[in-house]
Amino acid sequence: MATSSIRILVVDDFEPFRRFVSLALQNRPDLQVICEASDGLEAVQRAEELQPDLVLLDIGLPKLNGIEAARRMRRVAPQSKILFFSEHSSPDMVREALSTGACGYVVKTDAGHDLLTAVDALLRGEQFIGTRFAGEDFSSFSGVHVSEATGSDRVSAPLQPQKRATARHHEVGLYTEDRYFLDDVTGFIGAALSAGRAAIVVATESHRDKLLARLQTAGLNMGAAIEQGRYIAVDAADSLSTFMFDDMLDPVRFMTQLGNLLVAAAQAAWGEQSRVAIFGECVHLLWAQGNAEAAIQMEKLGNQLAGTYDVDILCGYSVGIQGGMDNHFFQRVCAEHSAVYSR
Repeated sequence: MATSSIRILVVDDFEPFRRFVSLALQNRPDLQVICEASDGLEAVQRAEELQPDLVLLDIGLPKLNGIEAARRMRRVAPQSKILFFSEHSSPDMVREALSTGACGYVVKTDAGHDLLTAVDALLRGEQFIGTRFAGEDFSSFSGVHVSEATGSDRVSAPLQPQKRATARHHEVGLYTEDRYFLDDVTGFIGAALSAGRAAIVVATESHRDKLLARLQTAGLNMGAAIEQGRYIAVDAADSLSTFMFDDMLDPVRFMTQLGNLLVAAAQAAWGEQSRVAIFGECVHLLWAQGNAEAAIQMEKLGNQLAGTYDVDILCGYSVGIQGGMDNHFFQRVCAEHSAVYSR
């Protein structure tokens, strides 16, 4: 296989992340993204038509999930190597993915340090499993190499999607450590900014500073993004003070404040890239203060925002700080989101 013309098909239904991956690959002169697809059926069709050298494939796809799409691709494009990149971090999911004949698996939140390494491994004829799975036994899949973890080899809890008819892009992360929290938020905000979209961060001062440093380290021109108004960062506690009165949330003030920020951010985005990514931890502050009802009310208002504006919302709870979240509140939080991540 000539290294000067590796033809790649990228498949993911979340356009900012799909674009982020494509841009990362296109930084390499030997890699060429020939097509992007947003659902499983389209992916199979494009694979059959284009016969790519490599397919980067998500699992949670509409119309046809990635597992079944991979099985069909093995029939219609048998020479195409398949690398899964997914939010799922369960070893059992990895095994199911490899059972399709795929050559590798990378968790999306690890893409920054695993993705290009995985691509190179596959192009050398090797198989690759992400660093977080060090210590797991995948010996039943011949030739699979689990990369040695560069940091902790802790395996994350599996993604637990909570399907809803509305607010499809209102998601939540429950984090036991700051590094996992920052990994996910950096990927979420970075994908939006890389695609020319705008992002709003409502966080504590410590998290805002750490996030900005990580985004800069990832190669994003944050000075330009801030100057253009595509990156808006505000303090979570200060924001709470504008719409919380006597421990009660004022929904009109909340919607007005967030609505104004959204309009300003969308206007600053490039061209038609008006969709805005919002990360917020006001809900965490409310929960940490013992005001669980206000936190749930704010999550419900987040669903209203997602139904009114063109947005993707990620909420964050640092559960390690409080020693865990009681099951009743956990279930209520899950019910208000389209997907739940626990790390």
